[in-house]
Amino acid sequence: MDITLIKTFLEVAASGSFVAASERLFVTQSAVSLRILRLEESLGCPLFTRSKAGAELTVAGREFEHYALSLIKIWQEARQQIAMPAGFTKTITIGAQYSLWPRLGFRWIDRLRQVMPQLNLRTELGMPDRLTRQLTEGVLHAALMYTPQLRPGLSVEKVTDEELVLVAPWPEPTMDLEGRYLFVDWGPEFVQSHAMELPNLTNPGITFALGALVAEYILSRNYAAYLPARYVKRYIDSGQLHLVPDAPVFPFPVWAIWREDLDPEVAEIARSALHDVALNTEVEQEQVREKLREISEVHEITILGSGENDSRE
Repeated sequence: MDITLIKTFLEVAASGSFVAASERLFVTQSAVSLRILRLEESLGCPLFTRSKAGAELTVAGREFEHYALSLIKIWQEARQQIAMPAGFTKTITIGAQYSLWPRLGFRWIDRLRQVMPQLNLRTELGMPDRLTRQLTEGVLHAALMYTPQLRPGLSVEKVTDEELVLVAPWPEPTMDLEGRYLFVDWGPEFVQSHAMELPNLTNPGITFALGALVAEYILSRNYAAYLPARYVKRYIDSGQLHLVPDAPVFPFPVWAIWREDLDPEVAEIARSALHDVALNTEVEQEQVREKLREISEVHEITILGSGENDSRE
């Protein structure tokens, strides 16, 4: 059976729309319709009920979905096993959003190579929708993301609380950032909290949804922005970026999503390695927090949008 047809079926089933599936698969809507028609002809029954509202699985479609997921998983396992280099006995494919690779995902890979040298590693980059689809299809075994999407066969665990801090590329910055602030869209909760706590900076006229990649932009363009403490610590230590005194911080959870059928030995080692890396990351974040306390007027840190203070010594 053509794996492309099965992947197309799963995309339509997940999105509930032939149009949405075509956009995600980068093909025309007619190509999606043709693939589903071919699959239905092969199985001898309709898989979707079409309407103006979209596409809904039929009883047969819901039944076939379980087999489709299994077929994709077996196909991916076969590809990975055949491509496994000599000397490696186990394999894992890990995905993450861009902002989570530096100083977290990369260190996870380093740790895994130390504790399990015979483990064959593959990595992927993507946004939550793509990563979730790859997890569901068995392309990925685990993924790091900010906004997890739970699906059958997947489990979600909190890794750590990322902390977003306000930084600027010029020395001794203040909260007076008119004309020099770049808004980074870190999701609905951040946007809402930001609007409550920092209304004067809500509409600066420039908004990026590029995550930590924004650091490379502001370094040479004289903008301040909220970025992960973990990511910017090296820039702070080198004097390229500076914490803005009295600026609130925003806790941003990081989640690990796992396939529940991941090899138990690999799963245990991978979880332990990620836990170790997360602990080290939290130590670095606390060092950034301490530096922010030292330069803030009342030596306290406000949690963005909550009105709460963190005044730990």
